[in-house]
Amino acid sequence: MQNTAETGPDAPIDVTPLLDDPYAAYAALREAGPVHRITGADGSPAWLVTRYDEVRSALADPRLSLDRRHAGPGGYRGFALPPALDANLLNMDPPDHTRVRRLVVKAFTPGRVETLRTPVRRVADDLLDAMAERGRADLIADYAGPLPITVICDLLGIPQRDRRDFLAWSDALITPDPSRPEGMKQAIGAMLEFYTGLIAAKRAEPGDDLLSDLIAVRDDAPADDGSDRLTEDELTSLAFLILFAGYENTVHLIGNAVLALLDHPDQLRQLQRKPAELPAAVEEFLRYDGPGPLAIRRFPLQDVEIGGVRIPAGDSVLLSIASANRDPARFSAPDALDRGRDLSGHLAMGHGIHYCLGAPLARMEAVTALEALLGRFPGLRLDVPRGELRHRRSLRSRGLISLPVAWETASEQVFEA
Repeated sequence: MQNTAETGPDAPIDVTPLLDDPYAAYAALREAGPVHRITGADGSPAWLVTRYDEVRSALADPRLSLDRRHAGPGGYRGFALPPALDANLLNMDPPDHTRVRRLVVKAFTPGRVETLRTPVRRVADDLLDAMAERGRADLIADYAGPLPITVICDLLGIPQRDRRDFLAWSDALITPDPSRPEGMKQAIGAMLEFYTGLIAAKRAEPGDDLLSDLIAVRDDAPADDGSDRLTEDELTSLAFLILFAGYENTVHLIGNAVLALLDHPDQLRQLQRKPAELPAAVEEFLRYDGPGPLAIRRFPLQDVEIGGVRIPAGDSVLLSIASANRDPARFSAPDALDRGRDLSGHLAMGHGIHYCLGAPLARMEAVTALEALLGRFPGLRLDVPRGELRHRRSLRSRGLISLPVAWETASEQVFEA
């Protein structure tokens, strides 16, 4: 791969290597330069930033807008969503971003999240109980997936009967089926209909849940007080974002973490002996193989220079979190899983005003899920050859399609004291 500064913007790089072998591809790009012109999976051009210093700086640069209204013609714009699902924090700049985030951030503070730890552990134990006697399972379908969807749906007050449909819609958005180009459009339409109906039901019968609280914020705020009021589209979009992002990122974080430990059995055994080290370990899992390879696309409000490359206003800019977190200029031996390294600067949850709103919840869920799993099945092992595992072919998410595992049922035990 060549540096854009050498090849010019008329020679964009194909992203196929980033789908097939991302960390090797990112290493080659970092070596060649900090910024590259690429052709995205949908054929649209974009600028890809790969080195740690440039990515971290750009994440907090107010000249880079998340609002699609600042996008130029022909560039990568992300999901094509209807307005009722698109008015969310991933498409907002201040002051709207500040207003909407302030209305929901209290639900995700570390203190509020800590009150959910016991219910989350109960869900984890129930899922493991259902798996235990079988001696084998697909850890994505049977554990890493159901856990976060249960937690987020409980938080929002979504009925049990609707959760299976949501999983199908999410899969259609995360990894569209090329043989069914209409699948994504149908999933988006179904999601919009679902959220509209759910909000109407919660208005009629409010519950003790986050969505009912957000509806009250929308409906009860004074009409002339724009600082603390959600629009109807913002309300629907916020519910969509909390559920979709809360599921997608956490299922991949748990799955990738378990695979990393199965690839490093010595570290797996260490954590089984010392589960108190799991919170620090999750930070390394996030850096080593996090669920979000790219930050949400950005659009310069004016011509900007990043890493010595001039990027015109309105062009699409993609910031590679995955590449930055493997940059040897910031992390020594970055391709090694090292729970003892300094992880204070990793970017898996973002940086700046768009730092992940649900980060405390995702961290708590991952720690709780791993603690329960490793304690229940100390003999956990892969149930297929390592080479048969497949990741979703996506630039926007990094996760396994399935993770078949097995264990000796007679060896079930709790953590050693």
